Amino acid sequence: MSTAAASHLSPAYPERAAWGTAGKLRAWQAAALERYLAERPRDFLAVATPGAGKTTFALRVATELLDRGEVQRITVVAPTEHLKVQWAEAAAKVGIRIDPRFANAQGRHGRDYDGIAVTYAGVASKPLLHRARTEAARTLVILDEIHHGGDALSWGEAIREAFEPAQRRLSLTGTPFRSDTVAIPFVRYEMDGEGILRSSADYTYGYADALRDGVVRPVLFLSYGGTMRWRTKVGDELEARLGEPLTKDVTKQAWRTALDPAGEWVPSVLRAADKRLTEVRRHVEDAGGLVIASDQRSARAYARQLHEITGERPTVVLSDDAGASAKIEEYAEDTSRWMVAVRMVSEGVDVPRLCVGVYATSTSTPLFFAQAVGRFVRARRRGETASIFLPNVSLLLAHAGSMEAERDHALSKKATGDDEELLWSEEDGLLAAANATDSASDELEGSFEALHSAAEFDHVLFDAEQFGLGGLPGSEDEEDYLGLPGLLEPDQVAHVLRERQKKQVGRGGGKERAEAVSAHRALAEQRKELNKLVSAYAQKKGQPHAVVHAELRRVCGGPELATATTEQVQARVERIRHWFVGRR
Repeated sequence: MSTAAASHLSPAYPERAAWGTAGKLRAWQAAALERYLAERPRDFLAVATPGAGKTTFALRVATELLDRGEVQRITVVAPTEHLKVQWAEAAAKVGIRIDPRFANAQGRHGRDYDGIAVTYAGVASKPLLHRARTEAARTLVILDEIHHGGDALSWGEAIREAFEPAQRRLSLTGTPFRSDTVAIPFVRYEMDGEGILRSSADYTYGYADALRDGVVRPVLFLSYGGTMRWRTKVGDELEARLGEPLTKDVTKQAWRTALDPAGEWVPSVLRAADKRLTEVRRHVEDAGGLVIASDQRSARAYARQLHEITGERPTVVLSDDAGASAKIEEYAEDTSRWMVAVRMVSEGVDVPRLCVGVYATSTSTPLFFAQAVGRFVRARRRGETASIFLPNVSLLLAHAGSMEAERDHALSKKATGDDEELLWSEEDGLLAAANATDSASDELEGSFEALHSAAEFDHVLFDAEQFGLGGLPGSEDEEDYLGLPGLLEPDQVAHVLRERQKKQVGRGGGKERAEAVSAHRALAEQRKELNKLVSAYAQKKGQPHAVVHAELRRVCGGPELATATTEQVQARVERIRHWFVGRR
């Protein structure tokens, strides 16, 4: 092995480095390495945004420790089989021989190797075997995407059991936060000012830092709403507009209706995304697109629709396909347009040419969202941008708007009365199971029947600002935003978006809809106020919230809250205020 070879490894390995960074360690990698070598800790957690070059940093640490004789053996733990091979190939470039084909049945690796690469699931199946291997020689354990150590209680316990004797442990992640409160092994937790235990990284290099340095692409989020209609289990037909203030349950079912392959929402969004991809390919010739689907049935249907739209069969990656890894690698190397994958696009799906995405999945956790967006942000040269098409769901837009925020994993949560938390609280658990199933779909199976969906362009979200609000589908407004150049620096993106916005306002585009959106936001605030009053009154009287809502509806009249008008909601607000002071 060689520290000299490690120093010449591409900073972005296994991908190509961003423009201007290829011949040296990136500044963050050099700073993190300096801190590591100065402190010489047993445990070190490096949090770096996808595409920043965590692999290069880890291998430089490994070569330093091996050359100094501080460790004799390397064990890499990764989430997927695909990543095991990727790590072995990267290590070979710096003279470290890693066996990615090691199986627990072997017991020990061959003499030709300096160590092994295994999956978290592989360690969990025989933790004592890996403990014995770790005890047999001074070992550096590299825990890639360490947040997977919390995917299941048994996994965390097994990893702790197997690698507690390690000489050094280097933990890496691009997405340290989880929506559960399962402690991640070998991660330090510290109390914050609100009394909540949060993960504490030894070095952090976030998306905002990487964007500033030109290491990652800026991301444009294109939001699409539209009218949805479905039939409930009891036979009622409901209609709602995706993107308008709705109750949590109605939003779930409107979103579900939008993603139904038999409707018009998905084909319309796919056509728009393919137009965007065509524009990007004018400047980035090999640019590719990825559709993230909720389940295998939907993935196959979306692939058929893309074939009709483009005349080219997309690559379809399914979890039960033994050749999935080979398909990903083949797609990464060719210049075809589209790939469709089931919703659990793991960290192993690293295809730097992906520039356009369609988020056609029901998964809403911030962890998964960050992983999905991470597939598109890897920059290869200056000016590349990423475009991701989203359903107009407030929770997803909140995730998109906070991309630059650094979040840590919390072991306890602050209580909140806001019922706009996770619409579908799916933590992805075991990766293979998450690929093969869709618990959200199963949970809602039979609860409704999608009848109709239509897509409407709503707005572009960039750097937490909205542009194009109120543009009509198929209009000149929408075409302007789909036709943004594919090569732009972040400040140029903002400038061009503002110019397009001025042009839209100048021709009066979307004025009525923009005013309507303002009215909807006011109505959302009224509904939020009513929900808080109902919550307080229900607690005071010891009654369920639903009983209080039903009584308000009986007394004041009108439909359920999701479809009530401003006047009807205000009447209920005033009525419940009277109840608080004993007036009926």
